[in-house]
Amino acid sequence: MSQEDTPSNAIILPFMDATGLVDTSPGWKKISMILAHVGDKWTIPTITMLTTQPRRFNELKRLIGDGISPQMLTRTLKALDRDGLVKRKVEPTIPPQVEYALTDLGHSLAEPLMQLTTWLLDHIGEIEGNRAAREVESNSAGRKPFAPRFV
Repeated sequence: MSQEDTPSNAIILPFMDATGLVDTSPGWKKISMILAHVGDKWTIPTITMLTTQPRRFNELKRLIGDGISPQMLTRTLKALDRDGLVKRKVEPTIPPQVEYALTDLGHSLAEPLMQLTTWLLDHIGEIEGNRAAREVESNSAGRKPFAPRFV
């Protein structure tokens, strides 16, 4: 399909060619790696908790809730800092007080993440219903049910 044959309502994303095929260039691999990091289990809630104001480590840990260890929160914050999404501010007190805040880049990411989260909340019942229906279909056909990697 040439560019002229592409339907006028087709969306061509930066990582797709005119035929709709995904570009497997190094650029796409970089996008894929960053999406995996940005969409991981602890990055989304960490960014979400920093959207309204800077926070200290223990406050972040408490807001994110059970399940995140101090080590995992430290790794997440270091990765976000490395990517320029979070800035770390150390107050020269004894003991030092460390505060984390989103950078402008981090805030620009928070908006689409919040939109995605809203979409998911609006459609989670439908998605779960579809999963349950597929599981019933698989069971009745004697196939092993699909188990998503991320639940």
